[in-house]
Amino acid sequence: MRRVVGRGCGRRSDGLDRVIPLRFGAADSELVKVRSNSRRNLLHLALVLLVMGGTAIAGSAPARGSQLIDRNAKQVRLAVDGSGRALLTYDAAGARRHVLALGGAINALAPSPGRSQVAFRLDYGGGWGAYHRTVWQRFHNACRPYHGPPLAWLVAACTAPDGSFWALQSFPQPLPDLGFTPWLASQRATWLELSHWRGPLPKLAVWQDWVYDMRYTQIFGRLTYLGQPVYGFNTTRDGAPTDGFGRLVYLDTYDSAYGRGWRRENSFVTHNPTGIFCYGFYPFDPTTGGYDHPPGTTAARGPGTGTRYRLTAEGPGVLPDITWHGTALRPSRGPSSRDAALQQKMTQQLRSLLGPDKLCRQGHSL
Repeated sequence: MRRVVGRGCGRRSDGLDRVIPLRFGAADSELVKVRSNSRRNLLHLALVLLVMGGTAIAGSAPARGSQLIDRNAKQVRLAVDGSGRALLTYDAAGARRHVLALGGAINALAPSPGRSQVAFRLDYGGGWGAYHRTVWQRFHNACRPYHGPPLAWLVAACTAPDGSFWALQSFPQPLPDLGFTPWLASQRATWLELSHWRGPLPKLAVWQDWVYDMRYTQIFGRLTYLGQPVYGFNTTRDGAPTDGFGRLVYLDTYDSAYGRGWRRENSFVTHNPTGIFCYGFYPFDPTTGGYDHPPGTTAARGPGTGTRYRLTAEGPGVLPDITWHGTALRPSRGPSSRDAALQQKMTQQLRSLLGPDKLCRQGHSL
């Protein structure tokens, strides 16, 4: 799935232990942590895999906002004890799962090269990986009803004894770009994601304007946390973040040229060092640029302009995903004083965000 300046998530270990990826159908690749040169832990690993019937034991999942737990989870329950551990219970792939979130991760760090973003340690054995016993069977839930801010894609949430918030969101991340109807089962999956925070949420500010002599519409904005821009340092060739700080913004369009209802238009990373993003609604060739497309598709797609737009941004660290909804900017009606005034206002707004950014200058007289 191609992203204009990013989609996907870089996988990494936390650098403390040797990590062994096991593909048992939980998160992207559950990571089983084994102390280097530890024969005893290797024996524990073999025993747990036998007892748990192939369930991944413990892991450091990728450092990304609202951390990925699993796909297509049902019957989801969230519990938090007095020591700051969270227990996630759900059904997936025909089995009941008990995942323990450890490590005290909360909120997010500001972008900093050479540092690791905060992340949970995930024990997919319900306690076997961390304690060599099943904790989930006698886990005491001390979480109170949720009284935090409204969240999109919410499945479960609660307020911990220390006043912090925990939440689980289920987001349709893998939808194909350019408004294609999913043709693979994996594209219809929803991602179950965990977050933990105290204090303000990140902010997603969004505006719209016209570009290239007002022939096309554009959506632009900035992702910030505590007043500071959110961004990463490296991406793949197609723009997927490869460090724990990079964040994606997913753009959906409603009642567009692709058809009725919501369709995934594209996704993109926020820019270093400003935290801004910009996306123009142009025609795209689905056979170039790394886009996934149904076999045999050759016709151009778009522009994907709709009547409404929805943006979902991955929160930094272990903060929750946040969204923006808005009415789509109409096509320009040609030279008019009203359109000219709006364009001038939006150009000033964009100029105030740009800083050293060059990508978002394209199509403007800046």
